[in-house]
Amino acid sequence: MKILVCMKQVPQKDAPLKLNESATWVREDIGYEVNEPDAYALEEALRQKEKNGGEVVVVTAGPARSQQVLREALAKGADRAIHLEDDRFVTLDAFNVARAIAQSIKDELFDLVFTGLQSDDFGYAQTGVLLAELLGWPHATIIMQIEAKDGGIRVKRELEGGYFQYVNMPLPSVLTIQSGINKLRYATLIGIKQAKNKPLRRVTFDEVSAALKPNQLTIERLYIPQKTKQTEVIQGPPQDVAKKLAAKLRDELRVF
Repeated sequence: MKILVCMKQVPQKDAPLKLNESATWVREDIGYEVNEPDAYALEEALRQKEKNGGEVVVVTAGPARSQQVLREALAKGADRAIHLEDDRFVTLDAFNVARAIAQSIKDELFDLVFTGLQSDDFGYAQTGVLLAELLGWPHATIIMQIEAKDGGIRVKRELEGGYFQYVNMPLPSVLTIQSGINKLRYATLIGIKQAKNKPLRRVTFDEVSAALKPNQLTIERLYIPQKTKQTEVIQGPPQDVAKKLAAKLRDELRVF
């Protein structure tokens, strides 16, 4: 079974928020890490490989610093990597990211494509399903379990209200993986050493630009919310103050 895992490098959750000069995204001098939902997608791909054999390939789109995501995946057990390397990939919307990835793998024959459910920065939860549409493959979202069947797979999807859905799917397919589906592994020392010698193919922006279209979604402005505090003094007899306070808590603040 040949599995592609789409991964992303995102700002660290505890990194101080610093905006760039145009206030359209964060500055480059903050810390970055692997998108957590993608880490679960990688882990599930590695487990499927261990059960059924095959190959796990990881792909990311972003500047040179994004290669760290791929190196970590290779150290954990992925077989090879594809890096769509250019600063301009950061400014693409979900549809164009999907177009770029689809173009970069057009000569590959994958059985499955895994993505995390969503990214920790944008949170669109769209790249995986858009990629499925571009590839012309069936897809399923919020996957909690995957079982290989003859000629296909059986997946368990998480629904609302504590319900689950079981779906039989053919191959190839695209799946978006729910966080918490498994327990993440750590890279071993030997894995880190082996990662240095595993294949990593670089794809330039020009190689995929023909497949791209104008962004359908752009960020016009980001801003840090300003904390404000307003104090209101309720005066009068204690009974009247209690009634007014209860009314404000109920009707304005709606705490009960």
